Amino acid sequence: MFDFIYSLLAFLVAITILVAVHEFGHFWVAKKMGVKVLRFSIGFGRPLWKRRYGPDQTEYVIAALPLGGYVKMLDEREGEVTDNEKDRAFNRQPVGKRIAIVAAGPMFNFIFAIFAYWMMLSIGVTGLKPIIGEITEDSVMARAGFEVNDEIISVNGQVTPIWDVALQELIISALNREKANIIVRKENNLSITQTIDFQNLEKYEEPDEALKAIGLKPWRPDVDAVVGKVMNDSPAALAGLESQDKIIGIDGVVINNWFDLVKFVSVRPEQKLKMLVMRDNQQKILYITPKLIERDSKKIGQIGIGPANESIIPDSMKAEYQYPIVTGFIQASEKVWRNSVLTLNMMGKLVTGQVSLKNLSGPINIAVYAGYSASAGMARFLDFLAIVSISLAVINLLPIPVLDGGHLLYYGIEIVKGSPVSANTEMMGQRIGIIIIIMMMVLAIGNDLSRLFGG
Repeated sequence: MFDFIYSLLAFLVAITILVAVHEFGHFWVAKKMGVKVLRFSIGFGRPLWKRRYGPDQTEYVIAALPLGGYVKMLDEREGEVTDNEKDRAFNRQPVGKRIAIVAAGPMFNFIFAIFAYWMMLSIGVTGLKPIIGEITEDSVMARAGFEVNDEIISVNGQVTPIWDVALQELIISALNREKANIIVRKENNLSITQTIDFQNLEKYEEPDEALKAIGLKPWRPDVDAVVGKVMNDSPAALAGLESQDKIIGIDGVVINNWFDLVKFVSVRPEQKLKMLVMRDNQQKILYITPKLIERDSKKIGQIGIGPANESIIPDSMKAEYQYPIVTGFIQASEKVWRNSVLTLNMMGKLVTGQVSLKNLSGPINIAVYAGYSASAGMARFLDFLAIVSISLAVINLLPIPVLDGGHLLYYGIEIVKGSPVSANTEMMGQRIGIIIIIMMMVLAIGNDLSRLFGG
């Protein structure tokens, strides 16, 4: 229950910040362009708080449903406007001003993302050094000659101090089906450059599959296969497995650590396994059948236990992802550009079917990640805010009526034909846009629920 409340609060903080930034962009530019703003609302529905301020008596509102917001401007299409204020109505503004006001929301989200990344890089993020712990046999990286204990120094000129950065750069190259020039440091401290060609990477439906095709896993500390918690009514409990039992073999295969155990069990759902355990210095044989569960559309085996000891990462395997102020700003700007292109690219692949629609996430999944990132510290939460802010900006620029991109499309048509699109066209487009948005939300929430309940 605490985790749920924490994730919900983190989500509300995140969405409030990002919506406020987006709507403030519309608000601020509208005021600068001389347009009268009637209401600035964070959220939809019944107002929980509202006040009027300023010479225009603009109404500031915090509403009950925090999944968006809006800026209501003086507009003859939405009500009567007195003659002395018609020059301040939004619909009376030149098309250039209207474009600036509408585009300001997404632009402010991009600016905020740069600021968030800049702050993150100034604070610094501690992570694992990008040292290869395992290479999948016959993967792209295995065929290219990479070896266990190689440390990835850079990918396509981008320095990769921690695994998060290295994997992101590799995934970008894989998704774009391009070559990647990778500098690695060998165990003898010799640095060499190797080139990986992702052009022939097989078609994938999930980003996880692209990651699997790359074939790398990070170094990780050994964790003994000693049982800690045993879940009630789990296969482990039914088989008689107890806390502090050490699992040393399954079906004649030696189990050296916890990761060997997870790897062996997860690919054998509903198969009866002969498990050799050490208990009180005596060997015992237990028979256990992993329960089949579905996680992210994959069928895996699970026996319902947790490790007795948490992994301890030595300081020598940690690195700091941090930059000075000026360099950090440049890196933050480049990061926003690259992630914006990646987001747009992924959306294109969703539309064309190259990536499964199951990758679409909704508010529930975003809330879960908000909780994870907030619990990991301020730098990780800023990283999360930047990613969502970029997604919000890119989505809003899509040429879908009711979104900012839809309005920009109308203004582009107006520039070409010399007059605004008709009211009937706008109304029809709005209906289509609402249907598209509802369909996307239903699909995204359905995906969220599927992930949450393992369906």
